Amino acid sequence: MSRNNILTILSIIFIFLFIWYGSHHFNPYVMKIWEEVGIFLMLGASYNLINGVAGQFSLEPNGFVAIGAYVAAILTLTPAQKGAMFIITPMVPWLQNLHMSFFPALIIAGLVTAFVGFLLGFPVFRVRGDYLAIVTLGFGLTIRVVANNTISITNGALGLKGIANYTNIWWCWGWAVFAMVVIMRIVNSEFGRAMKAIRDDEDAAIAMGINTFWIKMIAFVVAAFFEGVGGGLLAHLITVISPTMFTFFLTFQLLIIIVVGGLGSMTGTALATLLVIWGSELLRVVEQPMNILGLHIPGIPGMRMVVFALLLIIIMIFAREGIMGQKEFSWDKLFNLFKKNKVAQK
Repeated sequence: MSRNNILTILSIIFIFLFIWYGSHHFNPYVMKIWEEVGIFLMLGASYNLINGVAGQFSLEPNGFVAIGAYVAAILTLTPAQKGAMFIITPMVPWLQNLHMSFFPALIIAGLVTAFVGFLLGFPVFRVRGDYLAIVTLGFGLTIRVVANNTISITNGALGLKGIANYTNIWWCWGWAVFAMVVIMRIVNSEFGRAMKAIRDDEDAAIAMGINTFWIKMIAFVVAAFFEGVGGGLLAHLITVISPTMFTFFLTFQLLIIIVVGGLGSMTGTALATLLVIWGSELLRVVEQPMNILGLHIPGIPGMRMVVFALLLIIIMIFAREGIMGQKEFSWDKLFNLFKKNKVAQK
């Protein structure tokens, strides 16, 4: 086993040791933030696969996350809960008595979402660029309309309540690490190189004999699977879901994460997820009343988003390709940096 693989495995072990420590010493509020970071890390990495690595300007995440959330929630709710919840229109019989544990529900949620992504890929990849963005944006809006109107399946605008709080820090980060490993393996494989060729010049990739449609479909389906699982985790974290939750704002958050981190960089996605999710929470302090040099400044609701937006503008001005650009963290580069510093000191 190479030195890089050993260090990567040790890093993963360190992550889980940190999670174990946090689960015993952090308060519930901090733990909820770390759980959210884990979910958004998986969602951001999967979104970056299709948008950054494959170069397809897709705006579908809120639709896929919604599908995964509803599928996982419906599967884990008990028949008694469903009977009590669907007061306007009874649930369809083939779902009413369906009940299973959390893990298989997450897998099925991911597979159902991946299948929807597979079907959607056929019309979606007939177009490129801005047209692709419009088509996938329309898909996300359509899913919300469907969720509102299929009352016998989704309970319509009333949504689903009383979902079991199965999601914890171990589920979130276990899936996040698994998703990162799988996606990085894809990126570093021949499929990943083909995706990058399509991103850089699709016409040239076609001329080289790359089947661009199926390469894009692979990225789309893999992203859909993990976004579906992320939706299931999210549903069992907040325990209540409704169509109003899955707006374009969710896609916009993920778009911020992958752009700030660097399109095509999974390392950048990880750093940007920490910055966006933790940063937005830490900035709540600017909404509290403060005394600065004897001057009293009253609390201004919403000020944290103004400061957060300014920070994003600064990052984009000084790092136009994001924090990492298209580069990835490398142990070799880190060791070479230390070697250069030692040589300079001598």
